[in-house]
Amino acid sequence: MNESAVQIFRDEQNWTGDFVIMPESVAIPEKTCELELREQGTLDDVKESLEGCSLCRLSATRKNIVFGEGNHNARILFIGEGPGAVEDNTGRPFVGPAGQLLTDIIVKGMGLERRDVYIANIVKCRPPGNRNPLPDEVESCIGYLKKQISLINPEVIITLGAVSTHNLLGITTPISKLRGIFIDYMGITVMPTFHPSYLLQNPSKKRETWEDIKKVMEMLGLNPPQRS
Repeated sequence: MNESAVQIFRDEQNWTGDFVIMPESVAIPEKTCELELREQGTLDDVKESLEGCSLCRLSATRKNIVFGEGNHNARILFIGEGPGAVEDNTGRPFVGPAGQLLTDIIVKGMGLERRDVYIANIVKCRPPGNRNPLPDEVESCIGYLKKQISLINPEVIITLGAVSTHNLLGITTPISKLRGIFIDYMGITVMPTFHPSYLLQNPSKKRETWEDIKKVMEMLGLNPPQRS
């Protein structure tokens, strides 16, 4: 570049300032999700990274973190919204009344055992009063669930209820319109259906849920258990 052209740029810079405007510095939050700090190789590693978690307000009222349980290579992953009172006391997912109904679906309906599937929730700590988790609570916690999904790599995810379905898929369509329809999530088939606690209050919806479960079983080549 000749000297005259260089001088033109120098003169223009005197009027306009630097061509490259540097962004203002951004403070790094003190609390950063462990998933962003290191790569976990197993579900046990992810669970260990949750110990003492205080990323959201739910940590102040929980008794136990409810990480999830089941087959680490499960073909089917059930996802609920969050732990209830019994789950908070035991540290295990779906072991209260709604959990017993889910167990019946798995064992009596699908002919499997709980140890054959994996069961988890959108958030790992109980929301007070069993309210729905708030958006910022979900944002703080859902990274752990996504890591669980990545490591388990199930063939089918069954989302239980609106909270689970909406937060995983990022949609707001009513669960009554989503249930029974296969939806893709990052290459994994998702079947939304009603939450077991809703079924306890609305027994008439059990038939619709069973139809959803049968579609999953047909997809996976599973036969219902023989009834004597």
